[in-house]
Amino acid sequence: MCRKTQYLIVISHYELGKLYDGREVAVKCLYEHNCKRMQQFTTEIEILTRLRHQNLVSLYGCTSRRSRELLLVYEYIPHGTIADHLHGERAAEGSLTWPIRMNIAVETASALAYLHASDVIHRDVKTNNILLDNNFRVKVADFGLSRLFPNNVSHISTAPQGTLGYVDPEYHECYQLTDKSDVYSFGVVLIELVSSMPAVDLNRHKNEINLANLAINRIQRCAFDELIDPSLGLNSDTLAKKMTISVAELAFRCLQLDKDIRPTMDEVLDILRRIQGGEFHQNEKTFDTSASFNLSKSKSVNIPPFSPESDQVALLKKVKFLSSSDTNSEVWISGSTTTSTSE
Repeated sequence: MCRKTQYLIVISHYELGKLYDGREVAVKCLYEHNCKRMQQFTTEIEILTRLRHQNLVSLYGCTSRRSRELLLVYEYIPHGTIADHLHGERAAEGSLTWPIRMNIAVETASALAYLHASDVIHRDVKTNNILLDNNFRVKVADFGLSRLFPNNVSHISTAPQGTLGYVDPEYHECYQLTDKSDVYSFGVVLIELVSSMPAVDLNRHKNEINLANLAINRIQRCAFDELIDPSLGLNSDTLAKKMTISVAELAFRCLQLDKDIRPTMDEVLDILRRIQGGEFHQNEKTFDTSASFNLSKSKSVNIPPFSPESDQVALLKKVKFLSSSDTNSEVWISGSTTTSTSE
């Protein structure tokens, strides 16, 4: 793969390159050649070589497992991540209007529903793992923590892994991974799209450091004005405001502590498409957070701090490095933070 590379620019955990056929690529380098990295390497290859969906990032190639360096070569998605645009370096651009955010929600849900139908649990759904192309079309990425989920079992018993602020509390507490764990994480993503707030913010009140807790509180009180990003300018657009509230209400369902109360990704996708089409409350009763769901306020799930981990970069040998104006935000950069490395 190295001989096919015309040039590479070293950027954090990935290297941006261009192949001789003109395709731009992002090269993921798994520097630590240990059992954990090998498992991530094998998992991503196994999943991405057998699945094809317009909203999943494409894997172009890889090195052999016996190679000194483990390299995965992906299509390059140029417009950064959702996190970049919501509360990162690109946030000031204000490019994510509500219609774009609504479409991002639908396309991400479509990708996750496809994964679940293919017996795959992503296990690290977050805005840093959802890429955007130049037309703001979604590409879900980073399958290093993903698991194959046989359709004849109710759950997989495994040590919790994922990213702080997105991990399903029931999965963390009971060590039982299900497709509803992705649903919970996607609920956090929906709240980020509505609020433009990060999933974790240590500057918020201690009970609201996790965005999920903040959102549940605001939605239960119907205090949507305290949750919805005012920069979206929805006060002058009644239809868009109703859509935004409906998305927040759907996120509330996804964030239920009891996984059995959460909708499936197929149901989430169907609801989002109906919201996008303006059908949010036409054929159903108005959402009632106090009556429809039993969210126990007395139940407290204490999630210990996660130990940060990230893939290290290994320089490819014998390549010509070029100066570039590209910045970190130009490239998909994602590091999974896990509670445990055991499976």
